[in-house]
Amino acid sequence: MALPRLRTVVLASSAALLTRRALKRRIARSPLWPLPALPEPISGHSKRRATAVRKLLVTGRTVVAEGVVQLRLEGPGLPPWSPGAHLDLVLPSGLVRQFSLCGDPADTGAYTVATRLVADGRGGSREVHEQLQEGLEVEVRGPRNRFPLAEAPGYVFVVGGIGITPVLPMLRALAASGAEWRLLYGGRSRASMPFLEEIEKLGADGDRVTVVAQDEAGHPDIAGALADLAPGAAVYCCGPEPLMDAVAAALPAGHPLHLERFSAATDDTARTGPFEVELHRSGRTVRVAAGQSVLAAVREEVPYVAYSCEQGFCGTCQQRVLEGEIDHRDELLTEDERGDSMLICVSRCRGERLVLDL
Repeated sequence: MALPRLRTVVLASSAALLTRRALKRRIARSPLWPLPALPEPISGHSKRRATAVRKLLVTGRTVVAEGVVQLRLEGPGLPPWSPGAHLDLVLPSGLVRQFSLCGDPADTGAYTVATRLVADGRGGSREVHEQLQEGLEVEVRGPRNRFPLAEAPGYVFVVGGIGITPVLPMLRALAASGAEWRLLYGGRSRASMPFLEEIEKLGADGDRVTVVAQDEAGHPDIAGALADLAPGAAVYCCGPEPLMDAVAAALPAGHPLHLERFSAATDDTARTGPFEVELHRSGRTVRVAAGQSVLAAVREEVPYVAYSCEQGFCGTCQQRVLEGEIDHRDELLTEDERGDSMLICVSRCRGERLVLDL
């Protein structure tokens, strides 16, 4: 009885091997089945999505200001991070949102993030506030740092509201090192400004911190804060778009400006006219209107294309570009990546045609 059974197993294994080989030959011969055989296709697969996804446990949830919650996420073997870094949180709904790390880099067993509830937002902050409770597991990717603390003879920080989260670890590090720094911290009210008590203690020596609550003193004096910068001082800004625009306008020449955005830059898709996008592997061409994103146009033909934030932050919609000049408008890709790929949720074409490996 054992010999016939062994013969059956051997024959089945041989047949499966021959089938796989035939399938590979068929794909190599036919340029249209199942899709064009391009070298190392990465369509629909962001390099960042290949980053390991790990599950962390929410072990702490604290209200740190009006409408702001802080979460402690614990797990083993966490990658190290430096001030300015952020995490991608994969929320229970599948949305991907980015949150700056505001804890202590020396705490190797946990990450700490904080977020403000945006009532009229797109749902990410509400999901964090309502669903991420203690005891729940959450998927994270990262950390990554696109807002690092550079070496400079001095530092000036201009921050609005929840924009304090990536700056707080920087202030702790600078205070511990004895470096020269100043902070202008604005918000709607003192009660709405997270970590205010700790920040005022950090700046108690030398009047380094200026707090401007709008309900008490109106808007902060940006020009005054930047009027007497020391030679070579670096300026860091994080907060609402109008605040960052004001800092950029008032910044004296010769000082590097570092910006961290929590929302997309002002929508300017109408700055460029319509253009065509050829989907090379699908054999289709779509027309992108002046006020339409490439993502929206592509999804009319390829509804399964992956995306999440639609603001150029998460990298989910990253696609390889085979031809055409890209108008990059994202907040994420490195210079090397911008050479042959784009985030189709925000970036556009500088000419009349792009060809995507999709």
